Amino acid sequence: MEVQDPQALERVRQRFLQAAFVIDLGIELLELGPGWADTALLVAPRHYQAERFIHAGVQSTLADHCAGSAAATLMSAEQTVVTVEYKINFLKPAVGARLRCRADVLRPGKTLSVAESKVYVDGQSSPVAVALLTLAVIAAPPAR
Repeated sequence: MEVQDPQALERVRQRFLQAAFVIDLGIELLELGPGWADTALLVAPRHYQAERFIHAGVQSTLADHCAGSAAATLMSAEQTVVTVEYKINFLKPAVGARLRCRADVLRPGKTLSVAESKVYVDGQSSPVAVALLTLAVIAAPPAR
């Protein structure tokens, strides 16, 4: 996949740091490339649901933001992406000290892009959740 703007990767890194909810959860950007992103989350007690599994909302947010970051690497400076739809399958209960997420753009588009995110518990080779996301390409808001 081709990056439209040589500054795209740095722009996505900077926007990632401005996502207050994502930062509050503790999600961090590990690596980034054209059409893909890797993120991680150190699990804390606030991330658990009642049975002490990592909450589905935490996994969904990780998958969503990772996919958005991957898709944004392919946008011009005047564009960004927002999720318009996603489907997530939780394959098994998530239990562990750290989650990782890998997102890949399956189809970049001029108005819609499609990406897939896989969420893993660190040290495991099979995902605990898999999401398919559709993202709308929109005009980027003015810099804050």
